[in-house]
Amino acid sequence: MRVPLSEIAHTRSGDKGDTVNIGVIAWAPEGYEVLLREVTAERVKVFFGDRVKGSVERFELPNLHALNFVLRGALGGGGTLSLRIDAQGKTFGAALLGLEVETE
Repeated sequence: MRVPLSEIAHTRSGDKGDTVNIGVIAWAPEGYEVLLREVTAERVKVFFGDRVKGSVERFELPNLHALNFVLRGALGGGGTLSLRIDAQGKTFGAALLGLEVETE
């Protein structure tokens, strides 16, 4: 069954320079297995398309049932240089919650 990521996880995001950081935290421990399988660095990169100019890295935090993504080159130069509406990357996490994942 395909559902939006928001049904199994919540997110928190922010920035450091031109890099966005997104934490994806499962609502329940069983959701972590879905995150591991479905929310890959490659899928996140494709999801954001040309908004992310650099690499996407994924870090696993099993004790927190969470993943952390680092998106390089995602803010058009960073907070003080960017012409983007969200120059600090705060909405990237909310946007990622629309990613469809397979739960079964």
